[in-house]
Parts: sequence; C-alpha cells; structure tokens
Amino acid sequence: MGTIVCQACNSTIDHFEDEKVTVLYSKKCNCCDGEKTENTKN
Repeated sequence: MGTIVCQACNSTIDHFEDEKVTVLYSKKCNCCDGEKTENTKN
C-alpha cells in the first residue's frame, strides 16, 4: 500500500496499490493551494 502526502501540510491526499509500503510526496494539494480553487488532478 502506498500513500501520497502533501509536502506543504503533511495531509494524506490519496492511497494506491503497491508491493511495498511507500510514501510519495506531492507539492500541492487542494486544502493548502490558495491560488487555484478548481479541482484538478495532475
């Protein structure tokens, strides 16, 4: 099981299937992104 975590606020964004336990860090998430209010998955 893998986890995607926001680098700015350390909140969990999503989970994904993986053979190992993995943590990936994303630069942006919807909760701490003040500039854009659209819900886009990139």
